[in-house]
Amino acid sequence: MAALLRGSRCLAEKCHNHVNAAQVSVRSMASKTQVGFIGLGNMGNPMAKNLMKHGYPVIASDVFPESCKELRELGAQILDSPADVADKADRIVTMLPSSPNVIDVYTGPNGILKRVKKGSLLIDSSTIDPAVSKEMAVAAEKLGAVFMDAPVSGGVGASTSGKLTFMVGGPEEEFNAAKELLSCMGANVVYCGQVGTGQAAKICNNMLLAIGMIGTAETMNLGIRLGLDPKLLAKILNMSSGRCWSSDTYNPVPGVMEGVPSANNYQGGFGTTLMAKDLGLAQNTATNTKTPVPLGSLAHQIYRMMCARGYASKDFSSVFQFLREEEGQ
Repeated sequence: MAALLRGSRCLAEKCHNHVNAAQVSVRSMASKTQVGFIGLGNMGNPMAKNLMKHGYPVIASDVFPESCKELRELGAQILDSPADVADKADRIVTMLPSSPNVIDVYTGPNGILKRVKKGSLLIDSSTIDPAVSKEMAVAAEKLGAVFMDAPVSGGVGASTSGKLTFMVGGPEEEFNAAKELLSCMGANVVYCGQVGTGQAAKICNNMLLAIGMIGTAETMNLGIRLGLDPKLLAKILNMSSGRCWSSDTYNPVPGVMEGVPSANNYQGGFGTTLMAKDLGLAQNTATNTKTPVPLGSLAHQIYRMMCARGYASKDFSSVFQFLREEEGQ
């Protein structure tokens, strides 16, 4: 009798374990429901690929059909418009160049909000004006959807390797749902507060990045003029108190580092136009909050000047080349 009871218990435990495994499997499959992705540029393309690597079926759209080719070949479903994507997916990530693009993709004639499903989670990883993020959140909320801003830092390299930093603004109770997706594309996912605070953090970061890059370019240029080998100078800076991301990870001098835009005639990476745009956002917010940003203002002027002098499509580290040209070198 005892043996029979033991056998029954073992059978019950096996059944229970089997049911638990089945439940976990169902949850796991449920968590891999399709994700919409709109904006397949230098950053968006590798981000969408990383979602696919983590098992998420991706439904994508981009205003330039040729941007979709690579993702289509990997098995993503490509649709004609953001509205079509919203019709098929209730979790959508957008990665767009500027505020007007975001406004159009969300609220335009073929925008997400034309066909958004109730309960949808909309995550915008573009770098835009915090006020626009707040407008999009209000528009989404009226239709029963949730909008969160989640701009990124790390550049194309981190986007490709899945090591981006996401700065997230939105309802705190939705953060874990957003983090589940963003963790597939980034190493750090940080909650900043309500909608717009992610953008605020990103704008502050990029203003410092621009100032740091100009400082690094000026310093390297001066050292070269004084007869120092640029690789040696970079090595000294990076073991000294002048070290920064622009000197040790993204050096602007050709020949100092491999795998960065300065090693490839400043192609790829983060465009000068985009840096000028982000510095413009920093200027606007500084004016609105009466915050003095003298170096930020000067950086904005330099990057705007670069755009006017033929550097618009080059990586923002080309400020080194721009300074050399300015001095007639």
